[in-house]
Amino acid sequence: MDRRAFLRGAAAAALFGAAGTAMSARPAAADPVWSNLFRDWVPEIFAPLPDPPEHSPAIVIGSGFGASVTALRLAQAGVANTVLERGSQWPNDPWREIFTGDDLPDGRGFWHRTSFTGVTKVPMQCASFGGVLDCTTYPGIDVWRAAAVGGGSVIFTGAMVAPERRFFDHIFGGVVDYGELDRVYYPRVRDMLRLNPIPSDIYASKPFTHSRAWDDQVRKAGYQPLPNDSVFNWDILRAELAGTTRASATVARSNLGNSNGAKFDLNQNYLKYARETGKSAIFPGHRVDAIAQEAGGRFAVTVTKLSPTGESLGVRTLTCDRLFLGAGSIGTSELLVRAQATGTLPKLNEHIGDGWGTNGDVVLARGASAVGGFGQGVPSASRIFDERAVPVTLENWYIPGIPFETGALASLGMVLDPARTRFGYDRAANTVALSWSARNREETTAAARAVDRRVAEAADALVEYGALGYDANALFTAHPLGGAVLGKATDGYGRVHGHPGLYVMDGAAIPGSTGTVNPSLTITALAERNIEAIIREGR
Repeated sequence: MDRRAFLRGAAAAALFGAAGTAMSARPAAADPVWSNLFRDWVPEIFAPLPDPPEHSPAIVIGSGFGASVTALRLAQAGVANTVLERGSQWPNDPWREIFTGDDLPDGRGFWHRTSFTGVTKVPMQCASFGGVLDCTTYPGIDVWRAAAVGGGSVIFTGAMVAPERRFFDHIFGGVVDYGELDRVYYPRVRDMLRLNPIPSDIYASKPFTHSRAWDDQVRKAGYQPLPNDSVFNWDILRAELAGTTRASATVARSNLGNSNGAKFDLNQNYLKYARETGKSAIFPGHRVDAIAQEAGGRFAVTVTKLSPTGESLGVRTLTCDRLFLGAGSIGTSELLVRAQATGTLPKLNEHIGDGWGTNGDVVLARGASAVGGFGQGVPSASRIFDERAVPVTLENWYIPGIPFETGALASLGMVLDPARTRFGYDRAANTVALSWSARNREETTAAARAVDRRVAEAADALVEYGALGYDANALFTAHPLGGAVLGKATDGYGRVHGHPGLYVMDGAAIPGSTGTVNPSLTITALAERNIEAIIREGR
């Protein structure tokens, strides 16, 4: 017990003693000073922004998983399309630090915020800038989403896993045929994104000591770890290990981007291929503020052109014949809820704004079984599944935001959580928002914590992170889902009821959960399925 008490104290000092250091190392600074630094570090995002055409046959709002699929498949079908993205087009470079890290982040990390508290619960400060992660705070929940060309593919941890059929069918209620996804669309996405589990040589390397320790612990608890497919480019990780590119994915870089292109993100596949057709043009720095349908059937899209530092460079109204919403669960739902409330899309039905959930996200940490360094390799090697109470998946994870060893082994938990909420509209402020109850957080936390503690007890973990208040954090979600659900706000293929030519192509279409796995594979596969039907049927 004395040894455990000592280790608890050491871990507490390591985890929470970092707060003062991190905050003083990145104080909020005058925007002009930091803006000049950002201009020096990443001059590409300060290049003059082109203007989109006044009218397009199709406009795609957003550039994440669903939007990028839509842009490519429309272009391949000969439909010229304009992609509007509020964030910047960030480059990659094997040696420059394009993106910041989340241990001591600066404004490149966050979308116009001066403070951020991540999964470590350690507050960080930075200068306001148009960085890649938008952390939107609602009552009871922080929602993390992307603000960059490539959307969530730039900032996620790379795991892409299909749910079990029984959970998928439970969530979608027969609206989507799982067998069709399993036969056609999941394989198509896996091929496009070159998905593969972590190779044995990388798994055996020092940065992934934590992955091997995690797997050893879960085996002691009677679980068999399952390999996770990942979007990472393993050759770039090998180059990091060999020292022929700047280290990134092997040193805890992921949540705020990989400077060397270690993630095979959408800029390297779907969006690249869409551009190469000559039929799809992507316009960074264009925030969509409102959408409407005109009397003749065309859609009007109000956009603000933004500099990377946040200044408005002008407001325009663009038109299109067909409008595809791919701004993510929050962005798409905000546009639809506001349009319904203000009467610019008056025929939207009563399901707009419904069915929002967090995918049951919980971040956890447990102690190691032996004292030693663990490394900070990012790609998730494996996961376990437990349904003794409610269905829960735990994925092996690194510790984001901590630049030194803590003696912790981290997991991302995803609970099959029935809790849902609805977006509301504040007419006086013209804002769309939601709230998440403490009960919802507590129930998902308890379910994930129970599995993690079972592992810790079986593995004789040295540090009791529950005593530190760090063993579970459900105050945020990186997987927002719902708000315009398939089969309710839309038909079974994303066609919005009441407004022909309007489509939902992203995570807003998913009813709050993808069945205890990361949503990105299912979002992408559904977009492939839906756009194929839309193109085939001409509507």
